[in-house]
Amino acid sequence: MHEYRPDETPHSVKLEGRQRCTISGVLEVISFDEDELVMETARGTLTIGGSGLHVERLSLDVGELTVEGQIDALVYAEEKPRGKGLWGRFF
Repeated sequence: MHEYRPDETPHSVKLEGRQRCTISGVLEVISFDEDELVMETARGTLTIGGSGLHVERLSLDVGELTVEGQIDALVYAEEKPRGKGLWGRFF
C-alpha cells in the first residue's frame, strides 16, 4: 500500500452525468470488475460502485484513470489513525 502524499500528489474526481468519471492522483488499482473499482489515491482508498463499469483509460505514470458505465457510488474508505499503535492507545 502506498503512503498518502496529499501535498505532493494532486487529487481530483470529475463525474460526468453518472456515466463517466475521471480521477487524478491514482497511485494503484487494487481491484476491478464490472460492478466495482477499488483504487488507492493520494487521498485514500476510493471505491466506485455501479454496473457495466469499464476502464476507458489508465495511466499510472501520470496517475489518471477514466471509467465509464453506470456509476452509482463514490466512496472513500475511512482513514485509519496514524502513529497510534498498541501502546499509543493506552497512553
